[in-house]
Amino acid sequence: MIDKNRVQKTKIARYEAAEAQKVIDAFRFDLKSPLESMEYFLNLYEDIYCKKNRLSTAAPLIGTMCIQVPEEIIRALGAVPVRLCNGFYVMEQKGSDFMPAKSCSLVKATLGMLSNFESPYEKNLSLIVHPTTCDQKTKAISLAEEMGYQMYHMEFPRVKESEESRRYWRASVRRFAKELQKLMGVKLKRSDLKESIKKIREAQKVYHEINGYRTLQNVPISGSEIFLMTNAFFFDDLERWTEAAKEVLKEVDSRANRNLSSCGKRSPRILYTGSPPIFPNLKLPMMIEQSDAIIVADETCSSNRLLNDFVSVDEWFLYDMVDAVADRYLKGCTCPIFTRNEDRIRRIKDLIATYKVDGVVYQSFAGCQVYEMERHSVMEALGKEGIPVLYIESDYSPAQGGQLLTRVEAFVESLKARRRKKK
Repeated sequence: MIDKNRVQKTKIARYEAAEAQKVIDAFRFDLKSPLESMEYFLNLYEDIYCKKNRLSTAAPLIGTMCIQVPEEIIRALGAVPVRLCNGFYVMEQKGSDFMPAKSCSLVKATLGMLSNFESPYEKNLSLIVHPTTCDQKTKAISLAEEMGYQMYHMEFPRVKESEESRRYWRASVRRFAKELQKLMGVKLKRSDLKESIKKIREAQKVYHEINGYRTLQNVPISGSEIFLMTNAFFFDDLERWTEAAKEVLKEVDSRANRNLSSCGKRSPRILYTGSPPIFPNLKLPMMIEQSDAIIVADETCSSNRLLNDFVSVDEWFLYDMVDAVADRYLKGCTCPIFTRNEDRIRRIKDLIATYKVDGVVYQSFAGCQVYEMERHSVMEALGKEGIPVLYIESDYSPAQGGQLLTRVEAFVESLKARRRKKK
């Protein structure tokens, strides 16, 4: 007798592998001047998503639904955090079985992945941690619980300016640390948390050093490669990721010294913001750079916001460190879920100035209400500064490719025309 579920899962696995391989091949053969050091990350994605190998770790896996989950604490307790946000079109289609058609593509794809029980780590998750940030994820979590996953809900404030919100979030993080200790059967030690903070900080420092080269006139690394590298941080071994990123840094430094660029001399400089590019859904960043532009900065939770802010510790005592970790995830956050979000607009303006940006591409996944709603205030603020913005609403479907490419190419040409007029 044919097992229909097994047949369906096998078919989904093949589609997933094909999606991943197509993007991996594009990085290897279609980029103008690809970095050789990116092979580590391409091989990693190939190993996990094409060859279907499991993550090589004996440590317990803790799934996270958002970058607001404090992974310093997870790592200090001997577990490995893996971010579950999914970028596969086949998984978005699978998630449509559970969620309304107008739901966010990322949330549908994540739920589709969890329902499939065939990804490299979902079977082995000890816990999934969900901070109450995204409303759609919050509602989808009840469906994940029905699938048999153990969930932990972290209460996250929607206002960050007040002292009350700061105390509320610190209490939430402390409670999370206590509950995770019970689950793991391990005591949170001062030395382990200090070491965890330092290891993550080392990874962040390498990322910041690479980012510094993107301020150059001849940019030695593409934005698509940055997204590829930072997406790997979601699930890769922390120390291996850091060492691989150091190899990228060496190559970027070498190319900068030889005045080599990943783009043309007249390529417009783009800031990318909005819904996060998640592998393999990197179609829009790659379209931008295949249209002779270069992404020099981003304000997204799959790259800049993921690794930008450091934990700032005054006293290396256990609960001082826990509070410092909590502050990192609230104070620096520029997610549009907040009631007021002047910080995000300020951050975008700072990036535009620092990286000498010519124009902004603002993407919103269809159904992602907070990014859709906030685009008005962002576009109004940037309009006053004379910064051109291309707003794109999309899903994971490859069918949009031609239409999107036409709009991207027209925007890039308009930026080139602006440059010529200024001269």
